[in-house]
Amino acid sequence: MKEIVKIIIGLTISCLFAGVVLGGVYVITAKAKKHNQYLDVQQTMTKLLGYDKVVPPDLRFNHIHRYIIENGDCTCLGYMLPVKREGDEGCALLVIDLQGRLAGRYKIDIQPEKALNEQDRKQALEKALDGEIVTYADTAVIATLGGRRTAYLLAGKFPGFKGFIHVMPALDSGFRILGLEILEHSEDPGLGGEIEQVYFKNQFKGRDLDHLKYLKVIKQPLSKEYKIYLEAKKPEEIYSNADLAEIEKKYQNSDIHALTGATISSRAVTRGIKNIVKKFIYRIRILDRVISENKIPATF
Repeated sequence: MKEIVKIIIGLTISCLFAGVVLGGVYVITAKAKKHNQYLDVQQTMTKLLGYDKVVPPDLRFNHIHRYIIENGDCTCLGYMLPVKREGDEGCALLVIDLQGRLAGRYKIDIQPEKALNEQDRKQALEKALDGEIVTYADTAVIATLGGRRTAYLLAGKFPGFKGFIHVMPALDSGFRILGLEILEHSEDPGLGGEIEQVYFKNQFKGRDLDHLKYLKVIKQPLSKEYKIYLEAKKPEEIYSNADLAEIEKKYQNSDIHALTGATISSRAVTRGIKNIVKKFIYRIRILDRVISENKIPATF
């Protein structure tokens, strides 16, 4: 009997020890995984802005976290954004009603860098707000260079043929598409999976809001000339100025050419990008107006 008790105690201690070890390993690897994901996103953003190798030291990413805030029958949008404070920076939450008016302004006790962590943001919001139901919606990034706004980076997702497609389009300061990155998808390799290809993603470059409104997908195959142009990192090194001007004039108003055998995926990406960009432009114009009218010391 004593031997059985010893065995049980020994097994219990071993299991507890193993649980502690595995838990510690999980915590360490989870932090490392999050850090690596953060670095991957940073690299994607700098690449979309054209900084493949050298990143300007004064390039800054200002994160704007959007929330849906409900208080009884009242629904508003909340924007947590970085603001300037005396000798330091912090975060503020601007609550904007559905008519585009400032309904509330809160000081959030969190640094912009720490606000990148969703759980830390949630805890800081709970301290500042009382009774409201707060639901995270998305995060947009405003890139500044030397304090001047230069670009917007938007992370979004939408249904594809096989599952959700996660993307990040980049816009210049005039809301023209600078580039597009496909972050994650489960489309079929060789078919819908071709949305990752440069020649497909670059069809969106240069599109502004007016063009996006009417952009559609066509089944006409890409011409060899246009595909070479789309795949070129530096088209000016391949074409003369005259030829380059002719190609751009010829295709600048072209619709999106569907991938062979993957029209549904092509349409999903086109429709998704249109929605993400249009909704962001609408919202950022309202937010900018509120910031200006209320003299919010935003960092961007």
